[in-house]
Amino acid sequence: MKALVTGATGFIGSNLVRELLEDGLAVRVLVRPGSDRRAIAGLPAETVEGDLRDGGSLTRALDGCDFLFHAAAQYSFWTPDPKLIYETNVGGTRRLLEAARATGIRKVVYTSSESTVAVPGPGALGTEDGVSRPEELAGHYKRSKLEAERVALEACRSGLPVVVVNPTTPIGPWDLKPTPTGRIILDFLNRRMPAYVNTGLNVVHVKDVARGHLLALRKGRVGERYLLGNRNLTLKQILDMLARITGLPAPGLRIPLLLALFAGYMDELLSGRVRGSPPRIPVAAVKTARHFRHFDCSKAVRELGLPQTPVEKALEDAVRWFRENGYAS
Repeated sequence: MKALVTGATGFIGSNLVRELLEDGLAVRVLVRPGSDRRAIAGLPAETVEGDLRDGGSLTRALDGCDFLFHAAAQYSFWTPDPKLIYETNVGGTRRLLEAARATGIRKVVYTSSESTVAVPGPGALGTEDGVSRPEELAGHYKRSKLEAERVALEACRSGLPVVVVNPTTPIGPWDLKPTPTGRIILDFLNRRMPAYVNTGLNVVHVKDVARGHLLALRKGRVGERYLLGNRNLTLKQILDMLARITGLPAPGLRIPLLLALFAGYMDELLSGRVRGSPPRIPVAAVKTARHFRHFDCSKAVRELGLPQTPVEKALEDAVRWFRENGYAS
């Protein structure tokens, strides 16, 4: 049996490729020409070049494959060209699933996002039954993922066997870019976080997320969504855990979200518009932090057998990987 993995050079995708190979599947990865392939270097996976914007390359990549894991997306809270995000995340998903149908793929696991899952209100937990509204989502990335998930579920209703997984906030090794959450850990390690905001998120080991994809292929019910997460925490609790793990002091100053939002707008103005570089404080990220993103992930545990590696272990593995790879001392 052979599986095609898109997004294999990314954080979740590279861990997913390792999980599939360890389980004995033959793996083919779709990579863009000229992409950074360090996260999968040396792995015994077949590599084919293509692009989500090129339907012909997708058909060629899928030829001879039994399963598809679509984990590719343009993941950024800020971009100078929002059209590219929608063309990749939404249009690319549509083209890929059309090719999957044409080539007779037996099952698709689509990697969505926790942002597409609605949280009912303060103190409540989001579940797979809740769907976010576009106006609730900050930034083009999150809105594009909502649209792309709809495309995947529409394809399922039209007969393509699709299972949707919604990772929460993964932490662990191979976070090359790094992700926004990985950046928080790095800022902590490099003493660049003098303060924090009062927000909450659900944290999970990235290896559990990778395992959850494979379990979704084996056990996931077609047409269902599965939150791949673990523990609900505040940002302050995460920073305190990092302090215990590293021996470094946790920031003690909590700043109002309005102040953080002002800093974000100024950063985007100076970095994004003046210098043309990604801002360190994207406005969309600050707006997301206004609401606690806490979830009930018991469905994936119950139906798939999703592992629940302790969050402390995820943070330890992330710290070790960042330090061993020269991101922090």
